[in-house]
Amino acid sequence: MDLKFDLSLAEGYKSGSQIARVLTEDWLARNMYCPICGETTIKRAEPNAPVKDYVCEHCKSQYELKSKNSKSDIFPKSVADGVYSTMISRITSLDNPSFFFMHYDRYEVNNLIIVPKCFFTPDVIFKRKPLPPTARRAGWTGCNILLGDIPNIAKITIIHNGAVRNIEDVVQEYQRVYNLQSKTLEGRGWLIDVLHCVERLDTDFTLNQMYSFANELSLKHPNNNHIQDKIRQQLQYLRDKGIIEFKGRGAYRRIK
Repeated sequence: MDLKFDLSLAEGYKSGSQIARVLTEDWLARNMYCPICGETTIKRAEPNAPVKDYVCEHCKSQYELKSKNSKSDIFPKSVADGVYSTMISRITSLDNPSFFFMHYDRYEVNNLIIVPKCFFTPDVIFKRKPLPPTARRAGWTGCNILLGDIPNIAKITIIHNGAVRNIEDVVQEYQRVYNLQSKTLEGRGWLIDVLHCVERLDTDFTLNQMYSFANELSLKHPNNNHIQDKIRQQLQYLRDKGIIEFKGRGAYRRIK
């Protein structure tokens, strides 16, 4: 995998944002494989496809790329995206893409992660204020992806500080995480919220510690009157999926 951009593609462009878009999108199309099935290449989607930049021709998985000029291996908590209504429509259709998040520096990729589509819900999409009447696109309403609200387990590393991970390792980790997917938005929401709680505790934790998040979870799920039951159900689900281990007598351990 060649981490350098093809700078010849920047000729004729004056806008920094346009140059960055052309170079990063080209790099991914030339270098990236499908993290879901392992297909050696992914293809660019048709022009102007909403919330979809790339498609795997083998398994038909969809992807979008978000990139930033940064030396840091720590990704920001909030990432700017496009039209709010379009994003919400796509993720609530349950046919949404997975997202690549890229950091590059001096026209070279230094960090790249992917977040599976099952970790996107309306709660992780922040609606920005509409542009004022004086703006060229008055009334346009964008959004931010709240990357900081997505559990760390869902941020699968592909490149870290210039070191490229083995393809088989990435595909295996993706399948383990993607195995958590739910067929409903409500299920997605509970998965994300309970995983967040688990990650805020030590590697070894107890059921009572999880119950301490009950008030917080009830605010996020006001229509559920059995929060503790739901917590136990989600812990059992995570146990069955190999994310946590039940040690007995209300004790759990997060599996690395």
